Amino acid sequence: MGSVSLNVPAPRRGGGRRISCHCTPSLLNLLMFLALLSTNALALLAFFSSSSSSSPAASAATAAASTISDHVAAIAREIDTSSSSHLPHRADGLPPELLLFLSPHALPLGRDARTGLTHMPASVAHSCFRSPATLSLLAAFMSYDPHAACPRNATLQQHRLLSKACEPLPRRRCLSGGPRAALPASNMGVDGRRWVRPRHDYEFLLDDVLRLGATRIRIGLDVAGGAANFAARMRDRGVTVVTTVLDNAGKPMNEFVAARGLFPLLLSPAHRFPFYDGVFDLVHVGTNALDEGGAPSMGNSGTEEALEFFMFDVDRVLRVGGLLWIDSYLCQSEERRQLVVNLIKRFGYKKLKWMVGEKAGTGSAKTALYLSALLQKPARD
Repeated sequence: MGSVSLNVPAPRRGGGRRISCHCTPSLLNLLMFLALLSTNALALLAFFSSSSSSSPAASAATAAASTISDHVAAIAREIDTSSSSHLPHRADGLPPELLLFLSPHALPLGRDARTGLTHMPASVAHSCFRSPATLSLLAAFMSYDPHAACPRNATLQQHRLLSKACEPLPRRRCLSGGPRAALPASNMGVDGRRWVRPRHDYEFLLDDVLRLGATRIRIGLDVAGGAANFAARMRDRGVTVVTTVLDNAGKPMNEFVAARGLFPLLLSPAHRFPFYDGVFDLVHVGTNALDEGGAPSMGNSGTEEALEFFMFDVDRVLRVGGLLWIDSYLCQSEERRQLVVNLIKRFGYKKLKWMVGEKAGTGSAKTALYLSALLQKPARD
């Protein structure tokens, strides 16, 4: 077998000669194998040493994740304990379907390694059990024959529960009936002039609002929008609007809105919006939505804290640069108007349009005070 000559240049600093090594192929292969083996050994050593001595940042992140998991587990156990400690003395009067839904359900893969939970409690609002009247209404709502048709009065019971902030409601195992007969449009208060032609000084027009948007408005939310007249007007201008609707006095508002080809969302004004952060270009708040939205149980609309919860949720779903349209808000008093104005100032919105107007009452009625505002959400650090 021949030999291989390996020439390695010497460093320039020393000015030395080239280093020459005459090696046989077998010796050269052995040298290459030893070099490869030593490289792998060093990499393996570095891997194990880094995993055994982790950095303080990694240790802190691991500790934080463990703390969060412990909190989640504690909250879930508290919910489980609360439900088990409050239900037994009432369980005799509750229907079997409600008890079945409220019972903790085993996790499909057994014990969760992070939280230590083996069962997950049901998702039902705590306010459903706050008063005997609400609990009795919930029991009636859950009284049905499984896998059969749902009771005819279930829809009315559902809306009564939602009006008492008993949401989310438990799921049911019954078949829903056909739609009720929708009321004609003339009974729904459809106004052909609203938002299209001026009626009062404190009302804004749709086209004026759309022109003031920094970017194109594509999707919006109308809070407590009734028959979805606002959404119908916006659809004519290429804007999709989701309308939160709560049936009132037995009127099938949701079915009427759907019959118009619009999107109704069955949601009480006191409920947290089931949308991700910053998804809407426009949020429209109508005449009574501020009072209704600031009512945790449809009766505490006067509290400043309840109104704050509502406004912060509106701000959450509105994107940066999006428009908040407070449309003809009926202020019950000057103090109430000032409360709303001070709350708006905290968010730092840019005022695009702002109008306060009065409407004379009839007979002994007082003069009504209205506030309309078009505000743009700022960017925040």
